[in-house]
Order: sequence, then C-alpha cells, then structure tokens
Amino acid sequence: MSGPRTIAELRAEIPALATRGGASANARFDGPGGTQVPQSVIDAMVHYLTTSNANAHWGFPESDRSDAMVEDAREVLAAFTGGQPEEVVFGANMTTLTMHLARGLGRAWQAGDEVIVTGLDHHANVAPWEALAIERGIVLRWWAADPLTGELDLTDLPGLIGPRTRLIAVGGASNALGTITDIRTVASLAKQHGVLVLVDAVHLAAHRRLDVAALGVDFLVCSPYKFYGPHAGVLWGRHELLEQVDAPRLRPAPSTGPERLQTGTSAFEAIAGCAAAVRWMASVAGTGGTLAEQLDASFAVLEEREMELFTRLWDGLGTIPGLRRFGLPPGPDRTATVSFTVAGRTPQTVSAMLARHGCSASYGNFYAYTAADTAGVLPDGWVRLGLAAYSDHTDVERVLVALKTIGAPTS
Repeated sequence: MSGPRTIAELRAEIPALATRGGASANARFDGPGGTQVPQSVIDAMVHYLTTSNANAHWGFPESDRSDAMVEDAREVLAAFTGGQPEEVVFGANMTTLTMHLARGLGRAWQAGDEVIVTGLDHHANVAPWEALAIERGIVLRWWAADPLTGELDLTDLPGLIGPRTRLIAVGGASNALGTITDIRTVASLAKQHGVLVLVDAVHLAAHRRLDVAALGVDFLVCSPYKFYGPHAGVLWGRHELLEQVDAPRLRPAPSTGPERLQTGTSAFEAIAGCAAAVRWMASVAGTGGTLAEQLDASFAVLEEREMELFTRLWDGLGTIPGLRRFGLPPGPDRTATVSFTVAGRTPQTVSAMLARHGCSASYGNFYAYTAADTAGVLPDGWVRLGLAAYSDHTDVERVLVALKTIGAPTS
C-alpha cells in the first residue's frame, strides 16, 4: 500500500464533486444532512440490480446472490460497528428502526417505567419514547444539555436513574452542535443499575470509529447516507436482546436473528451500497489488514484531516462581525460540524446567499428541536457547516470569504 489517499484522490471518485460545464461544483458543507456518494457505491448498487435483483431465500441463482450479498453486508457493518454479523439489522432509516425497536421494547414495560432522553438529541431519538409515554404510560426523564456547547453534565445522570429506569436514549454526537458525548461513562453508569443504553450514532459514525463492545452499549443506530452511502438505516443490537425484543412482525416472517426486526422486503440494492460505503471509508488510509484494521487506520486519518480543516474554519468564523458560533472549540470532544447565526439575517437568507457564492449549507433546527429551543434560536434555527472526507482547504476558504462578504446588514 502507498499510504493515505489524498483528498484530491477521494474527491475524484465522487461524481457530484466533478466540474459541471467548466465551472467548479459547489463547496459541499451539507454532509451532516447527507454526504455525497462515491462511484464505487453507485456501482455496487447498479451491479446488484443488474445481476442479482431477486427476493431472498428462494434457492435460485439470483436469490442466492441476494442472500450472499446481505450476509457480506452484515459482516461489513459488523466490522464498522464493532459487533457481530448476527447483530446487524437493516431498515429504511434510523427513525423507522428506532420507532420499531421502541415499540418492541415497550411491550415488556409497564406504566410508570422510565426512559431517560436528552435535550441534545435529534428527535428521532426522542419521539419514539414520547410515543411510548402516550401509548403505554412510560415516563420520560429529561437530561438537560448546555445550550451553547451541547455538553451533557455527567454528574446529572446518577440523579436521573431510578429503580424504574429501563433505558437511556442518548446521542453519540450532536448533529447540530457537533458535541460528542462520553458514551462509555454513560454506559458504565447504566450497567450499575441494570439499565439499557441506546446510542443514536447517526452523526458520530461519519467522524469517529465505532466500537460497541468497547462502549458497552446495548443498541446503536446509524444512517449510511451520512457516511457516503445510500439512504438506509442500520441497527446494531446485542444478539440476546434482539432475540428477546417483542417487535411487531408478520407471523410467517423469520422469528430469529436480525431478520425478526426487519419488516417487509429489504431494499437490497441499498444494503449493497451500505457495504460499499464502508469499504470506501476503509480505503482512505491505504493500508492492508482486516477490514476492521483498515477502518481503524482510516478513521485516524479522517479525524486528523477534518480537525485541521475545522480549526481553520472555526477560527475564521470567529473573525466575522455579527456571527455567533455554537458548540465547543476544536478538539477531541467535537466533530467537524458547526452551527452559527448571523445578526440581522435569518439562517435561510444566509444559506441562500452562500449558495450564490458556490457554497451548499443547510439551515434550520435539524430536528434537534430541544437543543435549538434551549439555545434560543427558534423559530429560524442555525446555519450549519459540516466537513467531510472530501472537504479541502479551498472549500473552507471559499465559505469564509463568502461569509465575510455577506456579514451582518449595515444599519
């Protein structure tokens, strides 16, 4: 192997970043809402549809190839999460999987049982538990986050855990503020009380190496379209728990293994794309070894590159009059994602103005509704800039120049 692949090499493999009509493509800062897709992922999906497009478990060649592809994808996503293949569940998206899991867990709980949710999370990790409060009388206990940094005070958690606490639903990292939560400590405290832990790793998975065994969690959900794959969802769950969850299912459907939590026919082409996306990420470091070892090396490269770029972005944003940054400064406790406001301009206006300068940036509350509320940015929300594996110095300088040009309106 020749060593880490350059950002230019990575960008060359992503069709959406190619030039269009002689003009450069936009600098893409919308990755936290969905990253761009490498050609290898597109090819894997097309290959499945053109060679193996058949439903599972029917014994003829195309069906056998579908089965083999899903088995391979489970092995790949197991390496990605740090779990085992029989613990990987595929679904439409993280929200659907979490709602399904919550409904199944809730069937074993009683009115008055408690679930801890946070004021930091995307509401896909809040609404499923709110539904149980309505349907089954489950009590939600809220773990508040700092409105500016998004930090959860770990000293608050022991006081929230009680004899009827059944689960802690916590995000691995904030999709709005980039703040990373100390999941190991959360899980350690939970285990002392026999409490389950579910981690929303949708934002974290693109920026930090996952290891469910080391984290000590029980369930973890993520979305491959946030790490260079297609629109799909992945749920990892400890095998013995997956076998116990009384999730709604059709009577003829599989009753054991991860398929017992999968409803209906899977989007097989998306599953093929999920595996290809993980393999693409694993190729970044240009090393050999097992897939897990390649992922270890590649995430080290990605994290170093992203934080170097993010430091320049963060510092540059701090020099722009009227611009207010939210979240922690660059460091190990945050991802390369920042949200901000500009005095006198709505986030929607800023996003539209950035687009005219060739920068794609998202705006709003990003479904982190409680965090946006406590930060005092509702109803408009923030502007969000997220760096990805394909972000480079040119992108960062372009957006900083654009924001300096935009600035706060003069009085």
